[in-house]
Amino acid sequence: MVEAGTLKDWIARTLESELAPAFLDVVDESHLHAGHAGWRESGETHFRLDIVSAAFEGKSRVERHRIVNGLMSGAFARGLHALAVKARTPAEAA
Repeated sequence: MVEAGTLKDWIARTLESELAPAFLDVVDESHLHAGHAGWRESGETHFRLDIVSAAFEGKSRVERHRIVNGLMSGAFARGLHALAVKARTPAEAA
C-alpha cells in the first residue's frame, strides 16, 4: 500500500531505500499527456525516471526495468499509468 503524500515522493523514497541509487531523478510528465489514456487532471499519472544504481550491475535492460516496475507496483495501484525508465550502472553513467 502506498502511504500518504505525493506519488513522486513515494517513488523517490521507495527507489532510494531499495536500490540505494548514486543518482535519481523523478520527473512528473503528466502535463505532457493531457487528454491521453490514463491522464487525470490531478496529475501524477506519467513519470520519467533516470536512476543510476550498482544494483543494476550484470543485469540486462529488461531485467533492470522489471526490477524498477516491480518496486512500483504500489504506485501503479495508486494510479500511475506510465513510467519511462532509464536505468544505468555507475560505470555507464560516468
